[in-house]
Amino acid sequence: MDNKYKIKLGISIGDTNGIGPEVIVKTLSDNRILNYCTPVIYGSAAILNKVRKALHSEHFNYQQADSAQALAPRKVNLITCWDNDLEMNPGTPTPESGKASLDSLLAASRDLKAGFLDGLVTAPINKDNIQAEEFKFPGHTEFLTSYFDAPESLMLLVSGDLRVATVTGHLPLKDVSGKITEQLLIRKLTILLNSLRNDFGILKPRVAVLGLNPHAGEQGLLGTEDVEIIRPTIMQMKERGHLVFGPYPADGFFGMQQYRQVDAVLAMYHDQGLIPFKTLAFESGVNYTAGLPIVRTSPDHGTAYDIAAKHIANETSFREALFLACDIIRKRQLEANPAV
Repeated sequence: MDNKYKIKLGISIGDTNGIGPEVIVKTLSDNRILNYCTPVIYGSAAILNKVRKALHSEHFNYQQADSAQALAPRKVNLITCWDNDLEMNPGTPTPESGKASLDSLLAASRDLKAGFLDGLVTAPINKDNIQAEEFKFPGHTEFLTSYFDAPESLMLLVSGDLRVATVTGHLPLKDVSGKITEQLLIRKLTILLNSLRNDFGILKPRVAVLGLNPHAGEQGLLGTEDVEIIRPTIMQMKERGHLVFGPYPADGFFGMQQYRQVDAVLAMYHDQGLIPFKTLAFESGVNYTAGLPIVRTSPDHGTAYDIAAKHIANETSFREALFLACDIIRKRQLEANPAV
């Protein structure tokens, strides 16, 4: 790798009836992004042309590529994943839009696994209409963890110095308590600490762990998981030399802005971490999948069917996802080639 090498960044288009195509076109209308990477959209010319026309985005241009092995440098590239007769029904999830989102994701994932891409940014999917023989997962995170043969991964929400990870992901709340074990906590904390060091360049990361129950269990009065599982695990990680603290009552922790004193926060379940994160950083937040051999980011919002085709979608989160992917890829490349 030399200093002039441009990162090849795959972009899966997401559900074509959501805001994915819109935020992609808006983001890539700023040609300065080509100074950082070579974007490769997996979709179709018809979809991009319709969105470009609707947005009057005269600065958005792309080059069709036959494959990821024949990309045009310093241009946005498009790899066609389906026939151009796919009908767009903005705001309405359809079987066709679900299949298109899967075709895009599979094609981008194949090229990433083959080494033709350096990373992947995924636009939002509908977790229901994407279901198929090749995709029987709750979401992107679980699919990519399986596809790239990772033993474990971690959902890590990032906005500047605010980083919030979750022990459990897309799981019914009634099942969370039974999943919280010492072994799972150690695995998730290990992934988080390694990612903070290797992907974010924090040499001695500090991590705060939230309690599962109100008031972190109130010494067992409001649940025993905090006393019997979470606290002993934290002590064990401390004995290994890690700066891990807690468990903290989640409400007071965020209310008193204690997250400013650490490099990352580990929440026990999805909404415990994502509600405060999105309250603090909804427009700029990025979802990063830590623990994978590849780099994958996405915006921290969903398909937003309610505003699809209204042309008011904010592309900030998608743009930040693209830049974070580039930053982490570059860090990994420099780690592998320190002389460069």
